[in-house]
Amino acid sequence: MVESADHIYFAAPPLPYYLESGVTVYQRGDQHPNRKQLGLFDLIIVESGTLFIGEEERQWALSAGQSLLLLPNVHHYSVKPAEERTVFYWVHFLPVGEWQQAELDRARISSDKHYSRFLTSPYSLHLQKAWTIPYPEQAYQIMRALNKAGEERQSRAFWTQQQTFEELLRMMDLRQNESYTSPSVTLAETTEAYIKNNYRTEITSKTMSHALNFHYNYITRCMKQVYGMTPIDYLNKYRLEQAKLLLLKTEWPIAEIAVYVGFENVPYFSSCFTRQIGIPPTKFRKQYTS
Repeated sequence: MVESADHIYFAAPPLPYYLESGVTVYQRGDQHPNRKQLGLFDLIIVESGTLFIGEEERQWALSAGQSLLLLPNVHHYSVKPAEERTVFYWVHFLPVGEWQQAELDRARISSDKHYSRFLTSPYSLHLQKAWTIPYPEQAYQIMRALNKAGEERQSRAFWTQQQTFEELLRMMDLRQNESYTSPSVTLAETTEAYIKNNYRTEITSKTMSHALNFHYNYITRCMKQVYGMTPIDYLNKYRLEQAKLLLLKTEWPIAEIAVYVGFENVPYFSSCFTRQIGIPPTKFRKQYTS
């Protein structure tokens, strides 16, 4: 088993930045080079054979369908030469934002504010350090496309490679697998989707509890933990964001916009808009359309 309790958490956006990639073939007796202070992340995905590799005091024997994320600025080395023909893909990338490494110990992470931001944020990227990929053929295909994009002219290759790299990150993001996602984040994201799909209708604590099949107090606790606001606060904020778009894109009367985005009381809409945006709806429209 190659699975590691260690996870790498990247704040996102912005997503990590692709640098280069390739495929390496080792014959029997070949071995991975020793490196120190590489200064970038090195993601390895083995397609066939076995790669014996270490990082600091830890060692792995990676076989087909397994991946390893080597950290920057630490010692990487060969544990021993390949015993058979071994093929692996590799990607070098840099994080643009913050990142942290931690064991998947939710009790410890949740009590540490420094780590809990990564665990609870719906926008963080979670990669397992050593992993058996559920769908390895998909990973191989993405890697082949990533490497092939390097054959294009430089201006086109830049965009193709970054987009393909982000597709790889999405496939490997443990947040796409609900078994790795905290229940509070899952429910908060479900609540967010429910609000966005139904914001024009009447949404109350009762209708939300019935739709999501959770007590409203629990929904509120999860939303405040992940988004920093209650479901009703999120609903009003989203309605006002939609109202801003309509004020800029249409000539609809203020009252019509208020009703369209879910406010039955027009004065209340104007009051909420002024408090949230800083100016009344009429002035907001004029400053962008006059």
